[in-house]
Amino acid sequence: MSKNEFICDCNVIHKDVVEKTIKNMPDADTFNKLAEFFKIIGDATRTKILFALDKNEMCVCDIANVLGMSKSSISHQLGTLRRSGIVKCRKSGKEVFYMLDDNHVKEVFEIGTEHIEHKK
Repeated sequence: MSKNEFICDCNVIHKDVVEKTIKNMPDADTFNKLAEFFKIIGDATRTKILFALDKNEMCVCDIANVLGMSKSSISHQLGTLRRSGIVKCRKSGKEVFYMLDDNHVKEVFEIGTEHIEHKK
């Protein structure tokens, strides 16, 4: 297979496809927010937290024990995830439990995990 095998060297522009794609392109703000979303979940520690929260709602102490990290480190990462709308929390007495924000986050995480597992 040559290095340039997949380069398109035609000069044909498929106007209908180009126009349809341009018409359906989200605005710049949407792309920026989407890139930020993937950047936030692109951290290995945050990904491990999301894995834990995909299966259970958990408190900081539980997550810290699962990951073998300090409560302070976990709290810092949870703050980032919460501010980004990826996780949410609920208070029960003195305890605070964290969970994935909604089914969209759950689906994105699970589909990503499935994709990686399938490629092994």
